Amino acid sequence: MKTRNANASISARKILKLRKRLGLSQSALGSRLHYSAMAVCRWEAGNQEPPAQCFIQLGNLSGEPECWWFWNRAGLRTADISRTLSEGPDVPHKARLPDFDIVIAGSGRKRGTISKKVKLIAIPVLPVHAATRGEKGDDHIDLGRLSADEMIAAPPMWCPHPAETSCLRVRGSSMSPLIADGDVVALDSSQSDPGELNDKIVVAWHPEHGLSLSRFLRIDGLQLLESENREYEPIVFGKDRNWRIVGKVLWWIRSAP
Repeated sequence: MKTRNANASISARKILKLRKRLGLSQSALGSRLHYSAMAVCRWEAGNQEPPAQCFIQLGNLSGEPECWWFWNRAGLRTADISRTLSEGPDVPHKARLPDFDIVIAGSGRKRGTISKKVKLIAIPVLPVHAATRGEKGDDHIDLGRLSADEMIAAPPMWCPHPAETSCLRVRGSSMSPLIADGDVVALDSSQSDPGELNDKIVVAWHPEHGLSLSRFLRIDGLQLLESENREYEPIVFGKDRNWRIVGKVLWWIRSAP
């Protein structure tokens, strides 16, 4: 409840600021969004949040850079929006990656040289946490706009869709012993179709819970988000339409104690 109230309060300030900047009355803004002035009043008072479609429209009205906040609040990512736009100067791109050196690791002096070139994929490690049940994840669904703070090099076979792959840190232990607190997971954002993810580890997003790590299951017509720790009840994915799958976890790594 506290998270919902906090989100509504942030939305209220941004909607009020946008309306004032546009020079619109509550009635005029409501008319543009096909809602009543009373609905806008409730949003600006923080008593209620607009539905996703209204957040999209608010983003359209606001322009750069505020539009991204509204669109993210609707559950849209940069990649989603890019697919609907033709290439141009205003089309969003993934954050630029830093320059880096490739160091060939290994113990002892090498007696020979590598006979052929080794291809590695540089995967950005984002400053973002996906939480397991019992913890709150970071509220970043649009991973493509974040800058990497580190990189992990992986072989191509570990990364089938490099442009849509990034690494996140894990917060919480309810996926233990499979995935532990502090592990790093590789997330493929191109694989987000629930019909193809049964029994796969996924990262999902919810406006109240942020990024959430769990196993996606389809059982008797139900879609569930389940923890390895069975003390936590599964989340019925389709019951709350605010849940959205961000991507499939390809693999994970951890440091030895």
